[in-house]
Amino acid sequence: QVRVVESGGGLVRAGGSLRLSCAVSGSIAAVNTMAWYRQAPGKQREWVVEITEGGSTNYADSVKGRFTISRDNSRNMVFLQMNSLKPEDAARYYCNARIVTMDHSWSRPSENDYWGQGTQVTVSS
Repeated sequence: QVRVVESGGGLVRAGGSLRLSCAVSGSIAAVNTMAWYRQAPGKQREWVVEITEGGSTNYADSVKGRFTISRDNSRNMVFLQMNSLKPEDAARYYCNARIVTMDHSWSRPSENDYWGQGTQVTVSS
């Protein structure tokens, strides 16, 4: 079983900061690209940022310069430092991880996307 668990959400005033964490656990062979998505009420889930296993990053234009993604491969964790938060950043933030697992005989790898349950970020104006 693979688990993806986010934490760190909360209520913050506009201009403030939050740091989200996401931990991957379970029977894992490798964790490839990890990403954060968000979904505000009444809107579609949108991609925010991603980081490869090697540390290459890509950001949505709306968060460039304010958000920073990082990861700790030794702990299978990814972090999202969010600064200068705006009311429009309020959403439920989801961690996505592309994970390689092995079959029961550990002879055949399989790569799939796994999602956490999300963590709520609320930004007051």
